[in-house]
Amino acid sequence: MAAFRALMVVIFIVITGYTAVVIADHGMNLLPVFFGDIAVMAWPGQFNVDFSCFLVLSGLWLAWRHHFSAAGLVLGVFGVFGGALFLSVYLFIVSFSTADMKELMLGKVRATA
Repeated sequence: MAAFRALMVVIFIVITGYTAVVIADHGMNLLPVFFGDIAVMAWPGQFNVDFSCFLVLSGLWLAWRHHFSAAGLVLGVFGVFGGALFLSVYLFIVSFSTADMKELMLGKVRATA
């Protein structure tokens, strides 16, 4: 679990650092660039569509893991809009409540069923 936690920290640091540089160089106008690339129908747009699908799956997994409770739905929204930056923090924190990867991925109820 220590290696997993270290990976979550590395992911968080890399994404935070990269995002800070991009914002400093290009500003906060992500959405016009993101959707503009999709509209062009080229490889950057294909990547953005693929990435968007991963974000939706991430949010769905978070909501499912929490049995689609109110908290789970909120976490799901954070997962969709926060991406790996949010997910790395979430998994880092949740990893301290268990040493079992099955429980980490499924939640306590499903892991013991």
